[in-house]
Amino acid sequence: MDTPFNNYLKKKMQEKDILLMTHIVLGYPSWETCLQVVETMVKAGVDLMELQIPFSEPMADGPVILRANQKALEQGVTVQQCLDFARKVTETFDIPFFIMSYYNILFKYGVERFAQTLKARNLQGAIVPDLPPEEGQEYLDLMKKHDLTPVLFFSPTTPDSRMKYIASLSKGFIYCLSRKGVTGADTNFSTDLASYLSRCRLATSLPLALGFGIKEKADIDFIKGKADIAVIGSQTIRIVDNEGSGAVGKFIRSLR
Repeated sequence: MDTPFNNYLKKKMQEKDILLMTHIVLGYPSWETCLQVVETMVKAGVDLMELQIPFSEPMADGPVILRANQKALEQGVTVQQCLDFARKVTETFDIPFFIMSYYNILFKYGVERFAQTLKARNLQGAIVPDLPPEEGQEYLDLMKKHDLTPVLFFSPTTPDSRMKYIASLSKGFIYCLSRKGVTGADTNFSTDLASYLSRCRLATSLPLALGFGIKEKADIDFIKGKADIAVIGSQTIRIVDNEGSGAVGKFIRSLR
């Protein structure tokens, strides 16, 4: 069954040869800067965005995002502040937003309460990298109950049979990790990556988002026609750290 989010993706994929999804760590380096970065990214043509609730042990994240998580927590950023900020951006900007975090955050908040809160704040769903689907039935059921999208993952080490299983539980799109390891490190954009994305494509009819290590237009150009959404995370944080929020728009526009 088509949802408004699925229809949005279809429409955007007809208009553009690849979509861009960006990532910010909520509360880092400040709430004011976060809002500036979101506004700048939307104006630069980003198609969807993941908003990360900081966590003390972000196991999928490399040093850039890990440091941003730690700094945000040191500054006292709370889950409730993150969800309230999410409400502000969904009311202000006309693109889909997802919450990204780790399952401990959902568990402590209460999984049903979390799903209800996402729906009430007009978020599209959640990206939870440390929850295997076998252990996430309650989460998956509650996301379905509230018409939310639980984004699940493929990786290069995922066997074909497991890709099919994950795809059977998925909605919206599949997040394809470009390699083993954590975010922010170098990715080898090569025939191996192309072969892996071909396997992903055979396993699902859903759009494919590729993340981990996308830093420049050459990377985007390589994955055009192989994936549908390019995910940019660590690089935008580096740019904000080094050049300020105003430089993010130029960077995003340079990827097209």
